[in-house]
Amino acid sequence: MKKFLLLLPFLALVTACTHGNCRVQKKATAPSQNEVIVEKHSTTDRVKVYKYDGSLQCGQGKAVAVADMQKDLKEIKVYSATNQNDGMMRIQLCGSPTGNANVYEIDRKDLPAALAAGFKEWTFE
Repeated sequence: MKKFLLLLPFLALVTACTHGNCRVQKKATAPSQNEVIVEKHSTTDRVKVYKYDGSLQCGQGKAVAVADMQKDLKEIKVYSATNQNDGMMRIQLCGSPTGNANVYEIDRKDLPAALAAGFKEWTFE
């Protein structure tokens, strides 16, 4: 039984490679004349910022809408705006914060202005 347990990782590797995953090498090919090349804008020059929406458990507290809170960003261009949960564990007690936050995607160059407006950088993903 101990010998089998020692061989188990090796067997998993051999089984995975028999499907061709270890042998296939993709070759880079030049685009043909009929293909259209679409350049994607890098999202590395963007950052997400957030503020908690004020909602409380058991329906207590009034959540601030995404569009209303976006006004706090004033002149900053917003690419996307959503309401997300931060995913942190919370005590289950009526009146406690829900962890829901309004999250906005902005240019990285505008981060200092957003931080000055009371937002924080979104690091929960």
